[in-house]
Amino acid sequence: MRGDGDGWVLSDGGAHFWGRHGAAGLLLRAPDADGGFAVLLQHRAPWSHQGGTWGLPGGARDSHETVEEAAVREAAEEAGLLAGQLTVRATVVTHEVPGWSYTTVIADAAEQLPTIANRESAELRWVAEAQVATLPLHPGFAASWERLREVTAELPLKP
Repeated sequence: MRGDGDGWVLSDGGAHFWGRHGAAGLLLRAPDADGGFAVLLQHRAPWSHQGGTWGLPGGARDSHETVEEAAVREAAEEAGLLAGQLTVRATVVTHEVPGWSYTTVIADAAEQLPTIANRESAELRWVAEAQVATLPLHPGFAASWERLREVTAELPLKP
């Protein structure tokens, strides 16, 4: 079901952004075998905006949703994750222009959960934190990854 947030926003500078009420994505962490953590990444379907790049499950925020609700809903739609499987830890506005913002919601899971990709994903994969930057990242995610690493470094993994 499509929500009231689906649609493009045109910024004053002429750039287009998806999500009439902004957008949110879920940075889901889980323990990895090396004692660190892995994050769940989405390989975007070739037909999608910035297709073929890796980023976070996420998308348009509906008018009635908090950023946390939007990110968790999008993760359910795009990766088959259930809200009860994760613990929301923090939010970080990772891109903002007048009238639009993208917020990354950081959450933890007790283990690397199985996923079910929808048509927006070519693949879903748990990637060790240190390996994330080796992938061809979505430009917005690439621009925010180091800042997100700084924030997550201050948040001990809490499944």
